[in-house]
Amino acid sequence: MSTFENMSQMGVSSPVQRASQAAQPLSDDGIDLGQLLRTLWRGKFWILISMLVAILVGGYYAYAVAVPLYSTTSVVTLENRQEQVVDFESVVSGLGGDQTSINTEVEILRSRALIKKLVIKLDLMSDPEFNISLREDTGFSVSGVIDGVKNLLLGAPDPKPDPTEEQLLETVTTAVRSAISISNIRNTYVFNLRVTTEGAQKSKLMANTLADLYVLNQLDVKFEATQRATAWLSERVADLQVDLENSEARAKEFNAGTELISPEVLEGLNRQAKDTRERLKTTSDRITVVSARIADMQVALDGRDRAEMARLANNPTLTQSLARVEAGTTPAELFDSQFEQIQRSETVSLSRLQTQAAGLKQSLVTIDGQIERQSKDLVTLQQLTREAEAARSIYEYFLGRLKETSVQQGIQQADSRVLSQAVLPDVPSAPKKSRVLALSAILGAIAGVAGLLLREFMSNSFRSAQQLQSATGFTVLGQVPKFPGRKRRGVIEYLKEKPTSAGAEAIRNLRTSVMLSNVDKPPQVIMLTSSIPGEGKTTLSLALAQSFSGLNKKVLLIEGDLRRLVFSEYFEAEPNKKGLVSVLSGESTFEEAIRSIDIVGTDVLLGEKTQANVADLFESERFANLMELARSKYDIILIDTPPVLVVPDARTIAQHADSLLFAVRWDSTSQEQVAEGIRMLASVNIRPTGVVLSQIDMKGMKRYGYGGQYGAYSQYGRKYYVN
Repeated sequence: MSTFENMSQMGVSSPVQRASQAAQPLSDDGIDLGQLLRTLWRGKFWILISMLVAILVGGYYAYAVAVPLYSTTSVVTLENRQEQVVDFESVVSGLGGDQTSINTEVEILRSRALIKKLVIKLDLMSDPEFNISLREDTGFSVSGVIDGVKNLLLGAPDPKPDPTEEQLLETVTTAVRSAISISNIRNTYVFNLRVTTEGAQKSKLMANTLADLYVLNQLDVKFEATQRATAWLSERVADLQVDLENSEARAKEFNAGTELISPEVLEGLNRQAKDTRERLKTTSDRITVVSARIADMQVALDGRDRAEMARLANNPTLTQSLARVEAGTTPAELFDSQFEQIQRSETVSLSRLQTQAAGLKQSLVTIDGQIERQSKDLVTLQQLTREAEAARSIYEYFLGRLKETSVQQGIQQADSRVLSQAVLPDVPSAPKKSRVLALSAILGAIAGVAGLLLREFMSNSFRSAQQLQSATGFTVLGQVPKFPGRKRRGVIEYLKEKPTSAGAEAIRNLRTSVMLSNVDKPPQVIMLTSSIPGEGKTTLSLALAQSFSGLNKKVLLIEGDLRRLVFSEYFEAEPNKKGLVSVLSGESTFEEAIRSIDIVGTDVLLGEKTQANVADLFESERFANLMELARSKYDIILIDTPPVLVVPDARTIAQHADSLLFAVRWDSTSQEQVAEGIRMLASVNIRPTGVVLSQIDMKGMKRYGYGGQYGAYSQYGRKYYVN
């Protein structure tokens, strides 16, 4: 097992790895304002370009596309204190000065009914500015392009019928309404009527006409209200007059059909009934007394109790007779005859009282009947009289209101007046060219900054060794610039002709880092791979081979990417020369397949096209024997292998390597691709020795703000290199 594998499984890191990990800064989730400002400063050129483009677009719109608009204002004031011509309350009262009334008047000014009157009065339906159907087709327009795209994607819509006159009037009214703005000056009763159109004279005429229509509209409303009130009151007064006449007729008819009724007569009847009741009570009491006396007298008579009879009779003559009877001078029969005569007299008196009581009762019934009948008639008469009086009051009130309303016709005053007529504007109010240019510059700067920050935010590649090391957890062993030269052959020639260039020094730095990755046992077999094609691993392999040969080491470069043979693009090779596949198949010996390349200064074992499974070739025992043979003959063996994410060859070859370099192209390879490549290596217990940031654009490093931080690309390294 190789030293690289032993160190990977044991978890032992090299001094370079430990130093790099110790130097790694702590992560910070906060926003680095300094970094943000540096990013904006680096992109100042693009922000400036965005501003210039926006200014050009805004200038083109302001000076070439935009139609000049003219604005003018007429002023109307609300008259909340009006003197009444007459001294009675107005049927149509004036407006108040509260905020609710002011807001109501603002809405009336912008109402569709008032704007429609303006459209009809000025014949704005014949104006192409407001009537879209009258506009001429000028060719290109944004709305036309949008409609064309919709028709292309969704299909042409069904043709719409021509609008009616009413629909056209509503459309023009909406367009005119959008050209008018109404505002109230704070803490005043003054309204500004601002009109903005494409013509100065048109704006003035519309503003003044709208103000006049508003004042006339108030007069029309009051006049119509007065007319409606007069018509209603006239009809109501006629109805009330009929009701009054009917009420009075009913009262008179009822009064004529009954006895003379008055409260005084009813009061006399009540007194008469009272006297009759008192007399009836007195008579009834006397009847009771006389009846009891007659009964007592009969009892005394039946018992021949002459003393009791004399007492009950209470008659002096009878008392004297009783004395003579007791004396025996007068017979008892005479006394009895006198007593019976007195008893008959009492009986006659009782009969007379009873007759008198019956008469009083009949008289009382008659009086009570009269009182009850006349009370009902009086109540009915009073009710009819009150109804007639109420009808008369209502009739007189409405008659008075009718006269007042009739008098007010023609003397109404508007609640507002025109305070100031609109003037003819001299210069357009829009577009404000300086404002458009300034706003365009601001929007352009915002767009440039947003694009720059979005680009930074969306960046998913690696632009610095710190980013790469932080993301992968592996030491960045080298940072190799993009070598000049349009063809691959020129890369090796450049490194040979410019041994003190920044690129050559970067390769030497990578060589040193690789050799020091394991101080106790420097790697002998070095393998280079990447995540995807085009990351510069083949160029790194050739450059490292050339650099190792400069140390007077015997170097072998093996083309392990048998599926995509590119070594021949870097240098000329002997035709029909055997290669790696021939050695593994036994068709050629190791020595016969080796080629010496002068421009590289190393021996090269080229790959060959084969129909066999390449992964099986590298897993064979012959390849393992080949690597043992190569170890015995060469100091350094470099193997260029295919990308990890494309084919499994690299993971197979890595089993025989001491060190694995993982190439990552600067500002190109995505973080996900790098992570997936390393994960696939880890799935077979392969751990890269380190990563290499390749094909770095030095101008791009400066543009992104990293040019002053890293080795061969820093400002202070200029004098050390001859590029």
